[in-house]
Amino acid sequence: MIEISKPDVPALTKFAERNNVPTSSVVRAGDWVYVSGMPPVNPETGAYDILPIDQQARRVLEHLKSCLEAAGSALDRVVKCTVYCSNPAYFAIVNGIYAEYFGAHKPARTFFCPGGWFGPFDLEIDCVALVK
Repeated sequence: MIEISKPDVPALTKFAERNNVPTSSVVRAGDWVYVSGMPPVNPETGAYDILPIDQQARRVLEHLKSCLEAAGSALDRVVKCTVYCSNPAYFAIVNGIYAEYFGAHKPARTFFCPGGWFGPFDLEIDCVALVK
């Protein structure tokens, strides 16, 4: 039987509770870690701030990093990311900041711009990683 746990990431728990989001920010199942799409919510308030895309990218990647660490993993253990972005014109900015966080480690990745965007933000990233 695979053991499943849901590590707590306080800033994102606050966001989920505030917005009645029926999901876990991060789930660890055996040696795998699954991180839900991370929007650029304010880690202090759990609310959305209106931010330029570079600040959104940094905040999203910091949330991703926090979730991974809470589950016993790290950015260098990520095997797959999906980047959801409201505008393809943001690709170069997001890609540059993404590269800063992942460095020489280059997980598989999809960069996707859906036709209908739903939030007061422009970016989400989810991932799958291995435990350290």
